[in-house]
Amino acid sequence: MDYEKLSAHVDSKRQEYMDQLATIIRIESISADPARNKDMRRCAEAIASMMREAGIENVRLFETEGNPLVYGEYIHAAGKPTILIYGHYDVQPVDPIPEWNTPPFEPTVRGDDLFCRGASDDKGQLFIHLKAFETYKLLFGEPPVNLKFIFEGEEEIGSIHLEPFIRSHKDLLKADTVLISDTAMYGRDMPTICYGLRGLAYVELTVENATIDLHSGSFGGAVENPVHVLADIISGFHDRYGRVTIPHFYDDVAEVSDGERMEIARLPYSDEEFLRQSGAVVPCGEFGWSTNERLWIRPTLDVNGIYGGFTGEGAKTIIPSKATAKISMRLVPNQKSARILDLFEEHVKEIAPPTVKVFVKKMHSGEPALTPIDHPAVKATSSALEQVFGKKPFYTREGGSIPEVTTFQDALGAPVILLGFGLPDENSHAPNEHLYLRHFFDGIKTVAVLYEKMASIR
Repeated sequence: MDYEKLSAHVDSKRQEYMDQLATIIRIESISADPARNKDMRRCAEAIASMMREAGIENVRLFETEGNPLVYGEYIHAAGKPTILIYGHYDVQPVDPIPEWNTPPFEPTVRGDDLFCRGASDDKGQLFIHLKAFETYKLLFGEPPVNLKFIFEGEEEIGSIHLEPFIRSHKDLLKADTVLISDTAMYGRDMPTICYGLRGLAYVELTVENATIDLHSGSFGGAVENPVHVLADIISGFHDRYGRVTIPHFYDDVAEVSDGERMEIARLPYSDEEFLRQSGAVVPCGEFGWSTNERLWIRPTLDVNGIYGGFTGEGAKTIIPSKATAKISMRLVPNQKSARILDLFEEHVKEIAPPTVKVFVKKMHSGEPALTPIDHPAVKATSSALEQVFGKKPFYTREGGSIPEVTTFQDALGAPVILLGFGLPDENSHAPNEHLYLRHFFDGIKTVAVLYEKMASIR
């Protein structure tokens, strides 16, 4: 590839590409709002039209009970790897509107950034892949890899129709690598590959005694108080070193190599910046691990909410009939959500006193995901980023969960690479969402270069 030719071409198309991107980010494709159903379809059709104009073949909309999925492919590289590219065209709601400096669906450039809902999450990043394909084909002819594209319109509301589609269309979506650009770089001009995500096990824990709230004067001191019991249970979830006390909780936790820990330590982390972003007083957590390690490679247990009894204005003297806590556990590779949920239930029922009833409602769950940093596809991605950005990329994991990643890995048996071109502070779910334009154009170059890097994988 003549990289200078690629770079000059993309640079010469800056305004044209931004104008084209503006046509889809203007569409108010808010999947959470039923009133926007027509906009959802209009956006899907606009993206399908752009795909056809770029030269992508077999473009079609797959209908679901919700919003349509947009599919396309270009399969002309016999014997070469196939890359499946995923993205989403739905966006978050825009409230509170008064906090936007410009109208949320009117693309506006200020300085080095493009402001608009969907600019970063995820229409801007989805669009990178359309322009990379179009540019490569225009300048160099047939891409040296096979490409498939699947774009959904329900990511922001849980991707409820994506998983069954993936599992029922395995042959259509079959690929050697899945590439997702729906994440962020660690910082500005810091090329980043995210290679791991934590999983999730979510429960609702309820401690119950009487069938109704009781008068604390008539019954206080003679019946168990569920709020007290729940508080005792919660206070015992961690030991003095910040470790979760549930027996066997850590049995399956995968060991992290010294090399991975060195890569994490290479990141320009500072407590000051972390505290500025979080608003916390001091960092804390499991002893013996850095803040980023606690966020990415260690499992956790957190109480997300707690309620019971009287919480209104004034005083009401009662013994609550029950108390409830909502609890999330973030999981790391080799932990299984079903086993962790069972261990949690066994533990709380074991330690609860016989004076109360304990109920565990198992709610959401998702498995952790990991693509080793020495995987050939990761190495190819690293090489492409280094060529475009002129520096060795950073490797990160994410503390959160992206369910579609594990679905792709499980259903297709393909590694997933999270190649994001956004930034952590681009307000993806908040007012004044924006996209750093240098990352946008360098993203197009990176993906085009990646075709050739991937083609060399054996």
